[in-house]
Amino acid sequence: QVQLVESGGGLVQAGGSLRLSCAASGIIFSINAMGWYRQAPGKQRELVATFTSGGSTNYADSVKGRFTIARDNAKNTVYLQMNSLKPEDTAVYYCQAKGVRTLGSSRGDYWGQGTQVTVSS
Repeated sequence: QVQLVESGGGLVQAGGSLRLSCAASGIIFSINAMGWYRQAPGKQRELVATFTSGGSTNYADSVKGRFTIARDNAKNTVYLQMNSLKPEDTAVYYCQAKGVRTLGSSRGDYWGQGTQVTVSS
């Protein structure tokens, strides 16, 4: 089984920065894409940023210019550098790995447990 573990969440004041990390563990042969989603209370889960195996990145319009996604394929790890944080960024942030090939699975998608990011005004 693949396990995704997020870290780096916490409480920060508006204008501050946080760096989220997500490491995928298990006998993993390849991962097509990794990314971050978030869900605020009472709102639908939304895409924040993704990083594909081909090197393409996608960002939600609301975070462009403020957030940066990075990926270390050798470590099966994805990062999200969040700068100039706003109160509206407050949410649970979830890591996703898509198209994961493992010893026990041909291809599958996995989610992390989530990490809370709270931005105070």
